[in-house]
Amino acid sequence: MLWYELQTLGTSLLLAQLRVPACNLTFTGLTSESHFPPIEGRHGRAFLFSHAMNVEAGPKEDRPLMTGLHTVADIFCGDCRQVLGWKYLRAYESSQKYKEGKFIFEKSKIVKEDW
Repeated sequence: MLWYELQTLGTSLLLAQLRVPACNLTFTGLTSESHFPPIEGRHGRAFLFSHAMNVEAGPKEDRPLMTGLHTVADIFCGDCRQVLGWKYLRAYESSQKYKEGKFIFEKSKIVKEDW
């Protein structure tokens, strides 16, 4: 069994194993589905998901990414407001249209059992 230890005011709090991707600061669950194969995000490995929960979206902006220009909105943890990744709103390249409406979570910002 995998346990994560959180230091809060000098007290160790053991959290049960995480079966869903969660914010690495608050352990808030972010999605209940399996991810697509890993891709390269802004800060290393990232995962693409069709659905997200407990997140808030920032303003939309056009952003040049490795796969071309996209309209995206950063997504934040609904509890701590940490930027976790982004949501694809529009893909300008026809080969990238499958990403529209999907979410990217940066691996460095989330935790999950067996990662």
